[in-house]
Amino acid sequence: MSGIQIIGMGHAVPSVCVTNADMKKIVDTSDEWIRTRTGIRERRFCGEGESLATLAVRAAAEAIDSSGIRKEQIRLVITATVTPDYQVPSTSCLIQEKLQLPSGIPAFDINAACSGFVYGLSLVQALLPENEFALLIGAEQLSRMLDFSDRSTAVLFGDGAAAAVLQKKAGVPFYSHLAAGGNRSALWAASAPANRLPAWQNAEAQAERKEQSGGKPEDTGTYRIHMDGRSVFRFAVRALSEELREMEKQSGIPAEKVDQIVCHQANQRILDYVRKERGLPEEKFFRNLDRYGNTSGASIPLALYDLWNEGKLEPGTRVFCIGFGAGLTWAGACLTF
Repeated sequence: MSGIQIIGMGHAVPSVCVTNADMKKIVDTSDEWIRTRTGIRERRFCGEGESLATLAVRAAAEAIDSSGIRKEQIRLVITATVTPDYQVPSTSCLIQEKLQLPSGIPAFDINAACSGFVYGLSLVQALLPENEFALLIGAEQLSRMLDFSDRSTAVLFGDGAAAAVLQKKAGVPFYSHLAAGGNRSALWAASAPANRLPAWQNAEAQAERKEQSGGKPEDTGTYRIHMDGRSVFRFAVRALSEELREMEKQSGIPAEKVDQIVCHQANQRILDYVRKERGLPEEKFFRNLDRYGNTSGASIPLALYDLWNEGKLEPGTRVFCIGFGAGLTWAGACLTF
């Protein structure tokens, strides 16, 4: 069996740190309300000169550097994102151009929302020739899609990017499962203009305009994030539980024995619900959503990067990665480091 193995990682977080106290100045909320319901304390938003593409390029460059290979050895580039700067060209092609990666290799984006990076892992395993190298990026600029007068969504999301260099190797265990069930009403957003900066700088004015208009959203609301919170919570709990069982079945590793379970960082309550249901220890579920919020396609690779950077992904470490998000999509993968 030829599986894939991460040999290098990189990340990029934007310069603007927005705390719950900052959010309180914009929407009717509080630090306690946000923390107790989500586990989030702060998130990052793109500032001047930053965008989805700049974050993705920075993360990709660091991943290649940490892998020890030359950029000329990359044979495949995939970016998981729902917030590209352009409809065309793809973010992957922008990365290919900026980093001067080889010409003539496949480079494309995928949209599977918060499951995107796990979808990407499966695609890398399927498409990459043995002993070759691929670059897989998860990157989002969700701040451009937020309605800062809606506390149910504005406090949840953040921007960020992380990337991995993977090698396909004989004898490396790898298991994956991809799924989707169409349900637009649960979580959706129409296309946002690429040049719409967050952005946080305009948040107060946006909220004031909505208040002055008697609650009627301005035209930017047509492409803001819409979410049925209760429906998404029920789906996420079910998807996470199902994918845990699927990874146990495929890999033969009980959840109690796997070294780390890296889930999409959406909401602390989702992770706690499933963890307690299975009787698993808190340290088994890695968490960094308190610092980044929900970064959709960047969520799982950012968590993997933090584990990597902390020296917790030593050779032989086994990790379940589980994503769930808009689509609705859900997916699982078992990686061995």
